[in-house]
Amino acid sequence: MTLGIAPRVQPGRVVGVDLDRSQIGRARASLSRLRLRNLSFEFASCYELPFQTSSFDRVFSHALFEHLADPMRALKEMQRVLKPGGVVGICSPDWGGFFLSPRSEDLTRAIAVYVNLQNGNGGDVAVGRKLGGYLAAAGFEGLKLSARYECYTSLELIGAYLAQQLEREGKTEAAGTFRAWSHSPEGLFAQAWMSAVGRKPQERRGRPRLVAK
Repeated sequence: MTLGIAPRVQPGRVVGVDLDRSQIGRARASLSRLRLRNLSFEFASCYELPFQTSSFDRVFSHALFEHLADPMRALKEMQRVLKPGGVVGICSPDWGGFFLSPRSEDLTRAIAVYVNLQNGNGGDVAVGRKLGGYLAAAGFEGLKLSARYECYTSLELIGAYLAQQLEREGKTEAAGTFRAWSHSPEGLFAQAWMSAVGRKPQERRGRPRLVAK
């Protein structure tokens, strides 16, 4: 995604940030095969961005906030690195509005296990509907909210992803259910994605004071 943004904003500088060093390594390897001089990748937490205050025109986050235990802290840090008048854009899924078929009792239980796992790790699978409120609470202005559905063309891909997350935590039964479901010829996974865009307020100069002589 970052590789796609960089060519569109040349010569503007683009920096991709991730907390997983393996992802940074993969991103840098991909970058080495392209002629993009305006792009770099940094290992960092969204809670402590290694950038100066008011140094970016735009901040974009995709599929992150559903994993955060403290979304407001992340937003405040994004606001810090934005210049006055800068724009933030956030996109996250919301499991309260997804469609998955064919349904079964086993699949319903597997979904509940996954939801409890992610929420138990400090995330929020229903964060999508809250993004606008978070932006407003953080002081962003001119909010624009939208929603869309993504229908995964490969059930095996999304099924394997969900199963891997569960297997990592020892939830093998639920993982097996997702893997078996992913081979259903009539299967469907349609996920709701919510987007929120806001602008950091311009610095307001104080009114000139009248001094009596």
